[in-house]
Amino acid sequence: MTTTAPAKQHTVVDSPYGPLTLVATDGVLSALYMTDQRHRPPEETFGVPDPEPFGDVIRQLGEYFTGDRTAFDLPLNLAGTPFQRSVWAELLKIPYGETRTYGELAEELGKPGASRAVGLANGKNPVGIIVPCHRVIGASGSLTGYGGGLDRKQRLLAFESGGTGEDGVQVLF
Repeated sequence: MTTTAPAKQHTVVDSPYGPLTLVATDGVLSALYMTDQRHRPPEETFGVPDPEPFGDVIRQLGEYFTGDRTAFDLPLNLAGTPFQRSVWAELLKIPYGETRTYGELAEELGKPGASRAVGLANGKNPVGIIVPCHRVIGASGSLTGYGGGLDRKQRLLAFESGGTGEDGVQVLF
């Protein structure tokens, strides 16, 4: 019996944070990668260029970047271990403009000693921005690790908190 490999398509869209590569597996969003992102797989694994499966994704990202959307309503095809998927499900519960620590996420998962494992799973999140791993911070409130780079994380958090950074300077995109 032969099994058919999942059909993959991708497209690249512009954003205030640089180009975003969207990947669909069997027509469902399975990845959103930024340029120079840690854990970004080789482009040849993204499938054929085809913007067709991404209409809703592109529309909702556009609404998010203009400040007209605070939550995404998209089907996702997230491939990972059961623990990773449980962490990513918790990320989806963090409201726009709010943050959680790795320890708080571990507590929510019923694994209070697993903050490092939560951090590793967070770093492997394949759908940045939409699955908001940028909303997770260190126990001291510091910005720690982000696959898309700490500058992007800081800018995303500032954008979601009303467009100002800690120094009160308006962040312009």
